[in-house]
Amino acid sequence: MSSPRIADRVRRIKPSPSTSAADRANELRRQGQSIVNLVVGEPDFDTPAHIRRAAAEAMDRGATRYTLMAGTVDLRQAIVAKLQRENGLTYAANEIIVTSGAKSAIFSALQVTLEPGDEVIIPAPYWVSYPDMVLASDGKPVTVPCPEAAGFKLTPAQLQAAITPRTRWLLLNSPSNPTGASYTAAEYRALADVLLRHPQVLVMTDDIYEHIRYDGQRTVHLLNVAPELRERTLAVNGVSKTYAMTGWRIGWVAGPRDIVQALDTMLSQSTGNCCSVSQAAAAAALNGDQGFVAESVAIYKQRRDRTLAQINAIPGLSCRSPDGAFYLYVNCAGLIGRTTAEGKPLASDADVVMHLLESVGVAVVAGSAYGLSPYFRLSIATSIENLDEGCRRIARAAAALD
Repeated sequence: MSSPRIADRVRRIKPSPSTSAADRANELRRQGQSIVNLVVGEPDFDTPAHIRRAAAEAMDRGATRYTLMAGTVDLRQAIVAKLQRENGLTYAANEIIVTSGAKSAIFSALQVTLEPGDEVIIPAPYWVSYPDMVLASDGKPVTVPCPEAAGFKLTPAQLQAAITPRTRWLLLNSPSNPTGASYTAAEYRALADVLLRHPQVLVMTDDIYEHIRYDGQRTVHLLNVAPELRERTLAVNGVSKTYAMTGWRIGWVAGPRDIVQALDTMLSQSTGNCCSVSQAAAAAALNGDQGFVAESVAIYKQRRDRTLAQINAIPGLSCRSPDGAFYLYVNCAGLIGRTTAEGKPLASDADVVMHLLESVGVAVVAGSAYGLSPYFRLSIATSIENLDEGCRRIARAAAALD
């Protein structure tokens, strides 16, 4: 064949590393191997009963047809109320569009705003999909390493140094996947002061883990401390993590009217409106009893504390306590340079991850996938029994190294 059939915009990106790791673990399990899968960032709880009932009731009353492209009036009103009640942010319904998950929201926002060569600043460690979303939108990801010593957070000096005339977006995720780091009001204010000097830079906040935090405090939003950035900011969120609704695929964007309208136009020619039944369920989640949120976070906190103690007791490993989300980003520098029983040296965090999978059947994701090594990410969105077993196996694998 004289020319490839696959477009360059697709050939320049790679499959999601976390999805690939999960697929590999599941394949080994199907082959009969004992695998402790600590890869997937998905709540292991069922969607609360009142949300499931709302979906069933929607089907029973015939709410199974196309909705408005931007989302049902009921759901957008629920999002308006949620943003005001929980975040202190005021939006009109026509400044909100519902998307098929927060992932779709971020990808679509990049699609409608990036011209070829536009730059997007991405603090590292980052969620694995951010750079490839930018590449698929003809943009240029500009990753900024944020070391553990700085709390895995972007500093004003780093932001200033990264901005160029081609910078279009700054992408912020707080609490973060994979580190669980979250920005304080003072840290946001300092970043905002830099952004105000560069009016061409837009800001996208990925707020999907806002409720999964362990200090009992409300997650501060950038716009709480810098409302002057409102017309330059897209707030992205969804119901998947907070309400154990990953499979329902409902996210949203709140932001300037022109960008929301552009999203409406583009999505009308691509995905179309989101599932009507899922939208009814999401409205019930936002409007209904919030007891599940506090209960699930309390369980995540127990898992975090227990697993953190076990990991930090393993020679060669260390882990900073995450503020939120449901991951541990484990520093494995102490294992680099050591040798397996088969005589293979561990030269990178990818080697460490492969050693854990092959020697003791524990599946995690290498820090290189998140843009900062040498680390690996493990998910605590699984049972205490799985986490305990995973930690026992990791300790055994570390102890077996020369």
